[in-house]
Amino acid sequence: MSKKILRTWKHLLPALVLMVLSCKQESGDAALEGSNEEATVASADPLPSWNEGAAKSAIIEFVTAATTEGSDGFIPVKDRIATFDNDGNLWAEQPVYFQLLFAIDRIKLMAEQHPEWKNEEPYKSILEGNLKNIEAQGMQGIVKLVMTTHAGMSPQEFRKIVQDWMAFATHPKTGKPYNQMIYEPMLELLNYLRDHEFKTFIVSGGGVEFMRAWAEVTYGIPPYQVVGSSIKTEFVIENGQAVIKRLPEMEFIDDKEGKPIGINRFIGKIPVFASGNSDGDLQMLLFSDSRDPSFQLYLHHTDSIREWAYDRDSHIGKLDKGLDEALARGWTVIDMANDWKTVFPETNNDE
Repeated sequence: MSKKILRTWKHLLPALVLMVLSCKQESGDAALEGSNEEATVASADPLPSWNEGAAKSAIIEFVTAATTEGSDGFIPVKDRIATFDNDGNLWAEQPVYFQLLFAIDRIKLMAEQHPEWKNEEPYKSILEGNLKNIEAQGMQGIVKLVMTTHAGMSPQEFRKIVQDWMAFATHPKTGKPYNQMIYEPMLELLNYLRDHEFKTFIVSGGGVEFMRAWAEVTYGIPPYQVVGSSIKTEFVIENGQAVIKRLPEMEFIDDKEGKPIGINRFIGKIPVFASGNSDGDLQMLLFSDSRDPSFQLYLHHTDSIREWAYDRDSHIGKLDKGLDEALARGWTVIDMANDWKTVFPETNNDE
């Protein structure tokens, strides 16, 4: 029995004695037994927002084996590396990636200083509120937006801009702040892994400095455990101060094949636990699967009521080849509609 339970028992003991003396012995024994059973169930469930099922069981079985010395699935603490995609895996990603919505809001704020944007794409579509036209311009238009809104400042200045945006911006469909569009079951999973001495990393196609601005407060993942896409930087001296400046040019895209490359470059170990939700995460899961023992987890968006339902044909978070590979390789797939009791944190859930 743990010290915490022993201390709690010590404080409750006098009251329990009085209860036994004032009631029939049989009733007192039954009450004690029921109370103990409830406490045991509550303390034994590390993933309370997950329904009982194959996905939850597989996760717990893996972690139990990985942390039990002498088990065939035991993994030394130094090798307990877990990597998670962010968009669509730790927080929502519909109707478009949230970082794009940040860039759009930045363009609107900067437009006064750029009257020429009224006739120049993709700025023209943003100022006219034509989101579909922005999507139609593809990666080239998005990169142009990112370069315009993310460069020309230090990483510290950029993070402050992101934090200020996160403090007031709300999701266009739900009206929730973006840091409330996170998945409660995945927060529990992150904590469960860390409780068992796993190091949890974000490995995402999103901008690394964008995520570092809020990941520690939101997920408990510090900036140095965030791997993402990045733009080029340079070291300069300004007013006698050493400064890193962000440049309007892409350096590294942490998506698809880029994810294993980023993991190798910035983490230096093959993850034993890898979690994603799209074909953009497939290479990361395959990389993890090259190690034994290891665990691969896909989140399948099947809940059109509490969130969104999409997979093979989606323009955001497409999950096609990944589903086929998961079936062929025996990976665990979360069915959001059936495996999760709740999607977003309960206090902010409109169910």
